[in-house]
Formats: sequence, structure tokens, C-alpha cells
Amino acid sequence: MATDKELSDFLESVDKRAFKRTAYTVRNDDAALDIVQDAMIRLAERYADRPAAELPLLFQRILSNATMDWFRREKVRGAVMQNLSEFEGADDAGSFDLLDTLHALDGALGSEGADDTVGRGEILQAIEAEVAELPARQREAFLLRYLEEFDVAETATLMGCSEGSVKTHCSRAVRTLAIALRSRGIAP
Repeated sequence: MATDKELSDFLESVDKRAFKRTAYTVRNDDAALDIVQDAMIRLAERYADRPAAELPLLFQRILSNATMDWFRREKVRGAVMQNLSEFEGADDAGSFDLLDTLHALDGALGSEGADDTVGRGEILQAIEAEVAELPARQREAFLLRYLEEFDVAETATLMGCSEGSVKTHCSRAVRTLAIALRSRGIAP
């Protein structure tokens, strides 16, 4: 059984990544925040008695299900209200949090100039924009493998598909991103 501290530490460690992943999927920051919070509450209420090692996969499954539930509710709302403009709304997924990037650099800022920092921020924005344009399954596989750092088997379990499908989705996502980024003048 996970202790309260282990559960709290786990949730704190995944909150930003879960938000980014969900924001890419639903393309609405407010909805993404609600979905992540609901998933965290469900994990804490229903699965706090599980060992700490099981929390990452449980949380990702809960988050995926909560996201699918959100899409279902939006579909019903759209059908009832006959208002399809929500599905054509502005793309909010391109927002970029520079503070997250700065914290990730772990003090390396003292050794680089302001133009390098701004350039890095622009490149990260371009990458985020291209990731947001990936097809849903490719984006999900890519984010689970490379952002959440799950292995192929865990990603397959979370996505409900075979390991071969995960590899195919990731390969296509990486190829698409490489082409798109090269066309923007961004090379490794």
C-alpha cells in the first residue's frame, strides 16, 4: 500500500506532464486541467491502497479514460446544443510555459546568453506546435514513450493495442516530426 507521502509525491511528479499531454489531446487548457485533477482525485480515492509501483500505470489508464469521457461528453453536448463551433475553436495547445523550460535547465542559464535562451524557447514552441498536429494515436504513443518515458509494453497496455502498433505509431510520429522540423529549419 502506498503511503500518503508516496501518493502525494507521485502526483506532484506527474502533474505538469499529465497536463501537457492532456492539453495536446483536448486542445483546451481549462478542460485539460479539469481532466487531470479528476484523474488525480480518482487515483487517490479508489487506488490509494495499491503499492506505489502500480501508481504510474494506474494513473495513466485513469487519465486516458477521463480524457475519453471528456470527448464523449463534448460530443453529446454538441449534439444536444447543435453548436459545433466548439470543435472548430482556436487552438490553445500551442501555449508554451517558459518557466518549465527554465527550471529544467537546472541552473545552466548562467552559461548561456539571452539570445540562446530565446532561441531555445522558440525551438521548443515549434516542437510543441508540431506535436500538437500529429494524429491522435501517434501523438499519444509519442508522448507516452518520450515524455512520460514508459517502455513499449507499458505504452501498449495504456493505449490498449499491441507493442507492434506502439512501435509503428512512434516511428511514424518521429518521422513526421523530423520532416516538419527540418522544413522549419530546425535540425538536430
